[in-house]
Amino acid sequence: MAELRFGELTLVLQRKAIKNLHINVLPPDGKVRVSAPLQMTDTAIRMAVISRIPWIRKQQKSFTSQPRQTEREMVNGETHYLWGKRLRLDVRERAGKHEVKVTKTKITLFVQPGTHRDNRMALLNEYYRAQMKTATAQLLEYWQPLIGVQADSWGVKRMKTKWGSCNIKAARIWLNLDLARKAPECLEFILVHELVHLHERHHNERFMTLMDKYLPDWRERRNLLNSSPLAHDSWAY
Repeated sequence: MAELRFGELTLVLQRKAIKNLHINVLPPDGKVRVSAPLQMTDTAIRMAVISRIPWIRKQQKSFTSQPRQTEREMVNGETHYLWGKRLRLDVRERAGKHEVKVTKTKITLFVQPGTHRDNRMALLNEYYRAQMKTATAQLLEYWQPLIGVQADSWGVKRMKTKWGSCNIKAARIWLNLDLARKAPECLEFILVHELVHLHERHHNERFMTLMDKYLPDWRERRNLLNSSPLAHDSWAY
């Protein structure tokens, strides 16, 4: 990888065996990655990037202006989110097995005395993971036959630069664990997005047409995802 500089703007350049140039602005700090065909000249790359600088600046601004939570300390009274709902954290120490219980207004963690912050966070994340797996399995049962594709495997994990990903050859889908904190419509949007990639690899006109066909309100769902509060180390799609 090489670096390109345009005044104060620095971009990471990757040359790949692809047909077209792609520019990606990556959260949370707006890092810019350029993927260019192997045969494309440096001059052609620079001209293409220059023409997209206003768009790059707009994307970077959207990341920096999006509301973020401060880093969670996993103590009583903190705000946490589950499926888009704002809940208060209640930490209760007791002997025995760790447990998570959720009501309409709060998330209660039952932990052993002296349990470290990181272990409290891990407990909550495992709850989120279970929630994600249940919801995703139900969505796949509905959407795969409707779209006419089949994911050979799928999973949930922490992802710092994507809400979801799809390995086309392996038909494998990964979903970001933090989607459990967003409204259910956001998970459905990302899952449909990745399933559609099994029909079309690129974000081209055909891809957009398929998204419009299967999920006509996908743009509204994307806006909802981008406008909801982010965890301190998360990002926008």
